[in-house]
This record gives sequence, structure tokens and C-alpha cells, in this order.
Amino acid sequence: RPLFVAHSTPRHLQSAAPHQSSSSDSISTQARATRQQTMAGRLLPLELVDKCIGSRIWVIMKGDKEVVGTLRGFDEYVNMVLDDVTEYVVTARGREKTKLDQILLNGNNVAMMVPGGDPEAPDAQPRK
Repeated sequence: RPLFVAHSTPRHLQSAAPHQSSSSDSISTQARATRQQTMAGRLLPLELVDKCIGSRIWVIMKGDKEVVGTLRGFDEYVNMVLDDVTEYVVTARGREKTKLDQILLNGNNVAMMVPGGDPEAPDAQPRK
């Protein structure tokens, strides 16, 4: 599956295949148009992730790991490719830090994403 890249219309809003014209399909098209109109002015989650491509992002994982890196791409499951990564692991000895060039992060393990965030910033709260 290809990773998403920055573009004007997020891929999750684009049609996967051309539609055949039918009465049930026209209802589906009308429902989509109505939903998009009601969502006007709101930022959908994958749109926010799409806007973060090329930027630093702080990803807090399920468990005791956090990563900070430059988002290069993602897919519909929010699997992410990050460059220039710092991984933080909370252990009994404290917080351990590891530098990595590039990682593929499984989106199934993501608890929270903070665009532009940094766990070493003065106002960042330590995890308990």
C-alpha cells in the first residue's frame, strides 16, 4: 500500500475507483456530499496528519515508549515513516534515549500524536 504524501486533497477523501451510475450509487454520492458539507470548516484526523508531513511530530505510544521525528509519510492505518528519530523509553532506571535515522512505526500502537511537540521542551509534562 502506498504511503500518503502531501497534496491538495487528502487521499482518504478521494474515491478509490470510478463509480458506475445507479440509484443506490447516487444515494451514496448524495450522502457523501452531505457529510462533506456538514464537515466543512472542521479538520478531520487524517487531514491533520497529512498537514504534518515534513514537520516534527511527537508520538506517544501505548506502553512506555515515545518517539519524536520528522513525518515523511503515512497510510490509512496511520503507520508512519519518520526520519531523524529520537526514541524515549521509560524504565526503572529513568528515561532512556536512542537516536535512529529512520523508522516505520506501526499505527496500531499509537496512543497520541502531538504535531510540533517535543518531550524535552520546558513545558512538556513527564509521563507517570
